[in-house]
Amino acid sequence: MARHQAAHLLLAPKQLKSDAEPWLQSMDASHEPNALVGQERAVSAIARAQQQRSPYSHVYMSLPAGVIPYDVIQQLSVEQQWSSQGMQDWVYLANPEDERAPLCVNLPAGTAEQALLDLWEFLNTEISKREGMTDSLADKYNSAGYRHYLQRIADKAFEDIPGNALSNIIVSHSEPQPWVFCEHVTAATLFGDIRVQNIEGQLNTELHLIRSGALLEANGGTLLIQANELLTQPELWRQLKHVIRSGRYQWRQAPTSSYGTLHYEPEPIPIDIKLILVGSRDLFSQLRDIDAEFSNFFPYFAEFRSFYPVHQFGAAPYGAFLSYLENTARCVPLAACARLSLLNFSAEMAEHQNELSLDAVALVQVLEEADAIAQEAGEQRITGPMIEKAINDAEQRERLLAELNWQSILERQIIIDTEGEAIGQINGLTVVSMAGIEFGEPSRITATVHYGEGDIIDIERKAELSGSIHTKGIMILTAYLANLFARQEPMPLSATLVFEQSYHEVDGDSASLAELCCLMSALSETPIDQSIAVTGAIDQFGNVQAIGGINEKIHGYFEICKLRGLSRHHGVIVPKSNMINLHLRQDVVDAVAAGQFAIYAVNHATEAFELLMGTACGEPLSDDNETLFGRVHHRLQDALAQQHPARPSFWKRWFGRSA
Repeated sequence: MARHQAAHLLLAPKQLKSDAEPWLQSMDASHEPNALVGQERAVSAIARAQQQRSPYSHVYMSLPAGVIPYDVIQQLSVEQQWSSQGMQDWVYLANPEDERAPLCVNLPAGTAEQALLDLWEFLNTEISKREGMTDSLADKYNSAGYRHYLQRIADKAFEDIPGNALSNIIVSHSEPQPWVFCEHVTAATLFGDIRVQNIEGQLNTELHLIRSGALLEANGGTLLIQANELLTQPELWRQLKHVIRSGRYQWRQAPTSSYGTLHYEPEPIPIDIKLILVGSRDLFSQLRDIDAEFSNFFPYFAEFRSFYPVHQFGAAPYGAFLSYLENTARCVPLAACARLSLLNFSAEMAEHQNELSLDAVALVQVLEEADAIAQEAGEQRITGPMIEKAINDAEQRERLLAELNWQSILERQIIIDTEGEAIGQINGLTVVSMAGIEFGEPSRITATVHYGEGDIIDIERKAELSGSIHTKGIMILTAYLANLFARQEPMPLSATLVFEQSYHEVDGDSASLAELCCLMSALSETPIDQSIAVTGAIDQFGNVQAIGGINEKIHGYFEICKLRGLSRHHGVIVPKSNMINLHLRQDVVDAVAAGQFAIYAVNHATEAFELLMGTACGEPLSDDNETLFGRVHHRLQDALAQQHPARPSFWKRWFGRSA
């Protein structure tokens, strides 16, 4: 069959990946390291929230996977000059009137230890000789609570103060850091606790058994909390909201003993804090839906990007992000060719020709492995081939499952034809996710046609192996066919569709173009070129729409064709709207340049029909048997005539008289 090609569908090698060379040339290698490149929107939201100290001005910070939270937080705190002026030392002192209700006292940051030594000296001084000491010590530490306590014990000696301990330092800031990140969230790590001791079978608690949590350590500054861990513990979330609302932290009662509750009630501590919840966008959406109060307390949403839009900000600032990656990896210097290879990998991760990845973890891992390769070779610089080897080695470590699947195809245990022609059979492109590994592979889709009422039977759905989005795709292609061929008369033919040798749930609509092409082949009885695989979604009018995983899908089919031996006929059809997402491996680009592999981009299903079946589509109600639509129309009319032998055709009813 002569292949019918439209020249504008065939993509050139330069259209298959980003050109990182101009980006590299615009970057200054001496950029100061910057982990916040491209994050202006999120940075601005946090800065605005930090200017306010009300209970209703806290932040939800959405960090995508790959962003290193500590680096982001540290740079934000430095650049925005998060304040630590409100951070103080906090101590609990024995209550002269009630040993079960210790008193909290705030002191200037870093002075708690000396203040307690002075308090010890004060109590060791004879009462008659304390004149003037109270005012002197109170002025020294400029603390109303400390002054008040000195006044309460002005006429008391050590033996007059109940309990076994005089004081306990709860929070001490020798060098105040303006933020605390509570990453592992429990009641103890977040709020602190009051421990209990067992003395001769009796449970008891005392002043020295009070321990602070992140809330008190960050009091006066900024507290960041891992949102997912917090919100899986509803009681902690309710307690935190109460603290925000009331502006003070009240200790929970100590555990109950066999003799009843241990009544121990330290004085509540006033709280002045900026809260930042750190989590995902999905969790943020769930919180807004589930908790009506959430938006009241957390009106600021700081969403960090997972990609850097070069077309929006220019490539030059990304050089500072590369410097940050190099510092984080602590690797030997990068040659220019290494930075180019790293940019290419970053663009591949972003899956967009005008974007670069901000996945710091993945990029640092590549740099660390390339650094190890450089050390093994005794080199003092990382080169481009070293970066590429690190990337290839990482991919190779994850390829076992993919290779086992490809081997099954090569051995014909899984039937995938990449040569010849067949009616009602096509290779769709899929992404397989197994054990956390994703790879592309072709999947054989077949269709058969029989007399019926125009419905399309999705065997995957009947077998309960179809997800809701895939089912929606089948309904859409059914609507497209009905719009073409059943406007005036019913379709007397039905069809069945199936993913052959598929034993897991199929979901997504990215196979709907392939399924439609397969159905059109079966309806028109026109063979499909098996050397071309297809991916893409469609709408009811046949327009081809973008899909995800485009690069993995192409790579998966290319591997099968390469293992069998590339010909000048192998290729794939992809949505034209996905061209911006193409960033293919160099071996694929080279094969395209050599004419051994082709990538076609289409806007409409009819372009795919003509390319796959080498036949013009024609008009939907045409009797021209040389066109695809004409063949379908002719077959439908024959089927109608066989179902209703005495019934005049649609054309005769409108334009002529029956004899």
